[in-house]
Amino acid sequence: MFRPTYVFNDVTEITPKFLKRKHIRGLILDLDNTLTTHNNPEPPQSSLEWIESMKQAGIKLMIVSNNNSARVTPFAERLGLPFVPNGAKPLPIGYIKAREIMELPNRDLAAVGDQIFTDIMGGNLMGIRSIFVFPIEPETSLPFRFKRSIERLFLPERPAAERSI
Repeated sequence: MFRPTYVFNDVTEITPKFLKRKHIRGLILDLDNTLTTHNNPEPPQSSLEWIESMKQAGIKLMIVSNNNSARVTPFAERLGLPFVPNGAKPLPIGYIKAREIMELPNRDLAAVGDQIFTDIMGGNLMGIRSIFVFPIEPETSLPFRFKRSIERLFLPERPAAERSI
């Protein structure tokens, strides 16, 4: 339930070559600390380039976030990606909407995110593969620090940097 199918240091290490080898045609992406730092309205250049490479490779992308529409809409529009705000992760609600919009079966999808108890658990509950990426930066709020301290019990090992798959 809490174990990801695959682990990467960050989202930009996920390559079209890896996805094609694993027969993954669509990624359901988390937003905060996966594509950008927490509550940051601007994506880093590395995320912009990664998203463009995925689009060019024909990988369908969609954001599912537990954040509200005011946070998700401008970010997703900047990236040119469809999105589901208020995704209720780890419940399957947002993932089901994403699957319908992407028009892909579960076997062709993977959920990508930095949190075990929302992104990874949600993907696993949905019956799709899950890809854990380490957070871009540590959150400073007390609720996040508490959740991260419990999450440490389930964190996978960090992969060697710059693996080629």
